[in-house]
Amino acid sequence: MSPLARHEPRGRHLLADFHGVAARLLQDVSAIEVLLREAARAAGATPVGGYFHPFGPGLGVTGVLLLQESHISIHTWPEHGFAAVDVFMCGQARPERAVAVIEMALHPGSVTHREVSRG
Repeated sequence: MSPLARHEPRGRHLLADFHGVAARLLQDVSAIEVLLREAARAAGATPVGGYFHPFGPGLGVTGVLLLQESHISIHTWPEHGFAAVDVFMCGQARPERAVAVIEMALHPGSVTHREVSRG
């Protein structure tokens, strides 16, 4: 295949910046893990593992949910009302559905979405 030949992307990588989120929603490591698992299910993805780390009382959370289809990650800054979310999925999974579930749960004041085709 020529390097200039068109090909289908292997996956879609959605980046979402959520601003104006209530601090309490960005501190609870258990709730964030449950939220990412719900988001994966909504997208038609299959979780295979995950790791979520709280930084302490009043501080943020970083976490990643590994999927057969790739991953969902989140990093939160409750002191700034901000969460950065990455959703990378391949196959038939619908990453926009995962982002929508997370957005509905976090009730941000504003959101910036970006999408990158991968592969």
